[in-house]
Amino acid sequence: MTQPARPLQPRIVLFDIGNVIVDWQPIRLYRNLFDNEADAQFFCDNICTLDWHMAHDRGQSMAHNAAPLIAEYPEHADRIRAWKSRWLDMFEGYVPGVPQLLAKLEEKRVPLFGLSNIPAEVSDQTFAAFPIIKILRDIIVSGVEKMAKPDPEIFQLTLRRMGSPDPAEVLFIDDNAVNITAADALGFQTHQFRDAGRLEKALVSAALL
Repeated sequence: MTQPARPLQPRIVLFDIGNVIVDWQPIRLYRNLFDNEADAQFFCDNICTLDWHMAHDRGQSMAHNAAPLIAEYPEHADRIRAWKSRWLDMFEGYVPGVPQLLAKLEEKRVPLFGLSNIPAEVSDQTFAAFPIIKILRDIIVSGVEKMAKPDPEIFQLTLRRMGSPDPAEVLFIDDNAVNITAADALGFQTHQFRDAGRLEKALVSAALL
């Protein structure tokens, strides 16, 4: 009688970057550009929204995407442009504990890759600002590829860039449940990131640490 095949163990780790490796929150920038928290939050919820930003992640020029908003809200023109010009002000360092996990994985020679929804225009400066990201062997940048998570196409491209492993050999780590669901459907092993402690347990359970 044929024995059932054993499930594949992950041997590659694929990291999201924003809010997994680095702490990114646009509200941080706008707290500095408004007199109070309520106005900053209103701006992020209703003008420069994450849905609006998604066009950048899919490759649209940040200046082109800003133009209609500036026409609609000319009083906020400088604040809208600041999304690009003061991009790094949205970050507050690394997510606690994650750089140490990256270093441990690298020490064990686990192949590490990145898949990030990020505008092409600001990706290089972001990666330069956070040197631990250089541990990743390759980073698939949505804005360069002009497609973004959770599109299945960007996951397929990522597999090719990693040498075409079986998806079950890849542990994909992302904080966004929608992206996790998309990766699950393609056969990746997944971990929805909440904090470094739970991630470390998942890596140990997968025999990666």
